Amino acid sequence: MTDATRPGAGPTLPVIFIVATIVIEAMGIGLILPVMPSLLREIQGADLAQAAIWGGVLSSSYALMQFLFSPTIGNLSDRFGRRPVLLLSMAVIFVDYIVMALAGSLWLLLVGRIVAGIAAATMSTANAFMADISDPAKKAQNFGLISAAFGAGFVLGPAMGGLLAEWGPRAPFWAAAILSGANLALGLVVLPETLRRPRAFEWRRANPLGGLRAIGKLPGLGILMVVWFFYQVANWVYPAVWAYFTQSAFGWDEAMVGLSLAAYGISMVVVQGVLIRWIVPRLGERRTLAWFLPYNAVILVMVAFVPHGWLMLLLTPLSALGAIVAPALQGLASRIADDDQQGELQGVLASITAVAAIISPLLMTRLFSVATEGERHFPGAPFLAACALMAVSWALYRRARPADAAIG
Repeated sequence: MTDATRPGAGPTLPVIFIVATIVIEAMGIGLILPVMPSLLREIQGADLAQAAIWGGVLSSSYALMQFLFSPTIGNLSDRFGRRPVLLLSMAVIFVDYIVMALAGSLWLLLVGRIVAGIAAATMSTANAFMADISDPAKKAQNFGLISAAFGAGFVLGPAMGGLLAEWGPRAPFWAAAILSGANLALGLVVLPETLRRPRAFEWRRANPLGGLRAIGKLPGLGILMVVWFFYQVANWVYPAVWAYFTQSAFGWDEAMVGLSLAAYGISMVVVQGVLIRWIVPRLGERRTLAWFLPYNAVILVMVAFVPHGWLMLLLTPLSALGAIVAPALQGLASRIADDDQQGELQGVLASITAVAAIISPLLMTRLFSVATEGERHFPGAPFLAACALMAVSWALYRRARPADAAIG
């Protein structure tokens, strides 16, 4: 490990590259969100409620692949290093976006999302990179950089996607392919290796259940994993139904959907790139979770009943503030795991997130469809369900606090 990547070295070119990688990947995701309803209606000839259901299927298939492959890729990065895993993933994503841009059927779109889900199961590797170079006390802050980078991608991605929709619903896929190719070229030049102590690859640990068993043996982690699961199921309501919810509730077009997601991305950058460095050191990770889990539940109720689009835009930065939960919980968990388990831990967290991302789109889009079909019109119904799940996460965390007190 070079001086540039030693723990505590501060912002360096490698860190900037990892942040840029997440930004570009998030742009690729956000680019297509505003046009998914139109694309699915074009291919299927379906109305908005039916398109929402198919959108949930596509999102869940993507998440299923991340669930199945995140531990494998995390373990591969613990064995072979962060660099080859990240570069190979980006190469596959580049090709996959080209295929999706040319897709003329729902089934080819589905195959494209499956392949993309496998290739994009590298968030655990990016987080492991940050763990490799971070002092223990600064891990939550540096995980916040990853989340902030994801938010930054949503600043540019959805806004560009909404604008590119003028050239048709397939234009964002071409834009995502160009960005992925450029990112791959950059990574080949500047990405270093940060793995200090390779660990033997074991198939029994390189699967969701095996990895969960191995990580779950560490004291204090089991209940935190359950808290993470319910939080993620609740929080996935935003990407699962946002495009459909805002069109139904406020009559927004693709451009406005893109701008609203960009506003959320800006708020995420401020929260997880700036405010987290003030909030977490003062509150500590445990109090941050104890305060912001119920805060999220309240915000979800407000979103469910918001009557006007302009009020929804005012709520956007308040909802983004609740995203501080994820890096705080990651920080607690990462401080328990050893250096040679960081990839495995992040792979398990990514798999749990993927399970949540399988369940949440199917549940939330179905709730949206039921609540908006026929004479019924309550597009905010999924957000009430998410509020209940967030309350469960908070209740479980209150039980976990005696256990996580041993973490420090």
